[in-house]
Amino acid sequence: MRGAVVWTVRGAAGVLTLAGLGHTLWYGVVEPGTALAFGALIACGELARRDTRDRRADGDPRAVRDGAEERQPAPLGSAGALAYALLGPNAAQSTHHGVLQIVAVVVAAALAGIVPHIARGRGPAADHLARRVLTVAFAAVCFQPLYNSGRLEHGIGQGPYLVLFLLFLLGLTALCDAVLAAAPADARTGRPYGPLLRDELRAQLGIGSAICATGVVMALGVAVAGLWALPVFCLPLLLTQLSFHRITAIRTTYRQTITSLARATEIAGCTRPGHSRRVAVLSCAVGRELGLSERELTVLEYAALMHDIGQLSLVDPVRAGATAGLPAAEARRIAVLGGEVARQTGVPAEVAVVVERQADPYRDQPVAARIVRAVNAYDDLLGGTRHPGGSLAALEQLRLGTGRDYQPEVVECLARVLARGGRDRVGQVPLG
Repeated sequence: MRGAVVWTVRGAAGVLTLAGLGHTLWYGVVEPGTALAFGALIACGELARRDTRDRRADGDPRAVRDGAEERQPAPLGSAGALAYALLGPNAAQSTHHGVLQIVAVVVAAALAGIVPHIARGRGPAADHLARRVLTVAFAAVCFQPLYNSGRLEHGIGQGPYLVLFLLFLLGLTALCDAVLAAAPADARTGRPYGPLLRDELRAQLGIGSAICATGVVMALGVAVAGLWALPVFCLPLLLTQLSFHRITAIRTTYRQTITSLARATEIAGCTRPGHSRRVAVLSCAVGRELGLSERELTVLEYAALMHDIGQLSLVDPVRAGATAGLPAAEARRIAVLGGEVARQTGVPAEVAVVVERQADPYRDQPVAARIVRAVNAYDDLLGGTRHPGGSLAALEQLRLGTGRDYQPEVVECLARVLARGGRDRVGQVPLG
């Protein structure tokens, strides 16, 4: 069913693309200078797109979270496409391009801009292109017929009511974009659609709002000053894109620091090699299954990476780092020490709380702590084995402890993730 939705979206985008290209080739390009200017802007935006998929090779849990940083890889191209869809007059002169020509120009310019990326083997996913086509077509269908028929000018005019109408149209376009973005992520990750849509709507408040605002400002600027307004009004978005890239780089460095700190337990011989990474990756998969938000997944990932940091305070390390079988008092002492260490690193307070409450009864724990505790116990019980019997036996042991130690819903989510080949989906070794 989920695959059918994705193919429906792609099919609709393909039909629109063929119709737009066919119509434009048959009747010719209306106002070619304007189409060329917007096409060049869109192509430049695609050339400047930022590919973030290299992190997948390292098994980064954040790299597989529904493309959190890949929602808007080419913001300038998106803004240019939206501006062309909402373009009315050009320097006070009426324009007559229609919806199909808009689709054709956007597709042709986007394809021209991604050719260098494809040559390097880093072309955008088909879902991104389909989403761009359908979102732009939606905005154009809502605006162009009203403008070309004259009803927009007679009914709304050029005053503040036009701005209010454009803001309302932007809200609908953002909703359409979020719905289209959540559909392939739902099919790709198996995560519930509701939380995915919520995350996409939240993402619209970031770079998405800057794209929408820039697109409208470009369209209004061209209406007054002509095409020279395009390079002027694209500068704020370029600066915003640069700021987002810097923030992303800072977050990446921050995560790498936490990962290096988490590996200290492995270097000291307190835990098995790769334990914290396995727990982090599998915990994020379980968190997605439970419908956690992006921020909750970030807290969960950091806490999972640091959940064993308290073992560095032990004189005699736990055998193989398996804390799941420790007495309650000793496990609680290690968890409290781990929480204190986590606070010293400057991580969000929620991360330290999750770390220090690992040994509490699950009914008293936050959701993230319940997930980390169950996944940590699973990896400890698995003990490095990779055969199906070991995995099933570990899950059965967790189910026996659901009366006090592990939340039943978390254990069942873990079982579903493993049944789907959860480790394969996040770049880990096979289960079988």
